[in-house]
Amino acid sequence: MVVVCPHPENMAPGQRLKYEQYFDYFRANKIEVTVKPFMSVRFQNIIYKKGYFFEKTFWTFHGYVKRFIFLFSLKKYDLTYIFLWVTPFGPPVFEWLYRILSKKVIFDIDDLVYLPGVKSSVNPFVSGLKGRNKPIFLMKKADHVITCTPYLDEFVRQFNLRTTDISSTINTNKYKPRQDYSIYGRKVILGWSGSHSTSKYLYLLEPVFRTLQQNKIQFKLMVMGDNSFHIDGIDIEAFPWKEQYEIDIISKFDIGLYPLPDEKWVYGKSGLKALQYMAAGIPTIATAIGTNFRIIENNINGLLVNTQEEWVDCIGKLIEDETLRKRLGQKGAEIVERQFSVNANKSTYLSILQKVLAT
Repeated sequence: MVVVCPHPENMAPGQRLKYEQYFDYFRANKIEVTVKPFMSVRFQNIIYKKGYFFEKTFWTFHGYVKRFIFLFSLKKYDLTYIFLWVTPFGPPVFEWLYRILSKKVIFDIDDLVYLPGVKSSVNPFVSGLKGRNKPIFLMKKADHVITCTPYLDEFVRQFNLRTTDISSTINTNKYKPRQDYSIYGRKVILGWSGSHSTSKYLYLLEPVFRTLQQNKIQFKLMVMGDNSFHIDGIDIEAFPWKEQYEIDIISKFDIGLYPLPDEKWVYGKSGLKALQYMAAGIPTIATAIGTNFRIIENNINGLLVNTQEEWVDCIGKLIEDETLRKRLGQKGAEIVERQFSVNANKSTYLSILQKVLAT
């Protein structure tokens, strides 16, 4: 099997916490895996930074050349597993070529990347050139489609009935639920994990943080994934994302925050950040929207909120009540292990590969 994907292995959460963490399991079941990313490691390291226009242009051209050369090797593989797209821009020319030259194709999609008008704050001009029809083409032509939310799965079924909805999953062999829920004698740590492109959602909570300050609540905001995150007057500790300390940072959170806006793009999100907090036993507060209803049962394994007042109220209750923090944290970890872990989903992934290969 060859995996055709945008990012190098172990460098993008959308890949790392979806199919990449199953590679060893696939190989143990006699399915060899070769990964062919569009981006080089260097390109990955600069793609979300402002500037670097000429270097980004060079690496984009380099990616297209690699994709063209690899066309002549596709026939060697029994299965081509495509994540999101083959190339990023224009009409689905390369997607058509890869479909024609591949024996079997599985298409994996984890966001509503087909929506028009979605622009990056770092590369806004380039965002306008992206091929929004590529995912639609692949939905139609794939032998099977793997989605990650009920909303996305329903959309894909307009074009292809051979779909399976598998949430982003957590390796609970690595994530261990916390045991100590005490915050006595120190500031409470409110935590968020994400990326430069999603940290705009955390800024939605600025009025909440201001209100907490006005209410004399002592807290630190810990941010991972955007080390430039800043709100004047708020105690913030921000880190760039690095795999080697990701779990350690999340495990320091006392309360996990997962704010989302009410917009269509959100319905394609699998709730990955909430799942990471919950796997670590962190009591989690999330916006009551989209897939969060599948992950969180309100006041049972987390808290769902809508308004800024509810955010303030729920954060306050969790700070005041250690028993509530512990109950929600433990129940959250239980649901992740039972439904959203690698162990719970690995046989589903493998069965899809085996079924497509057998037909």
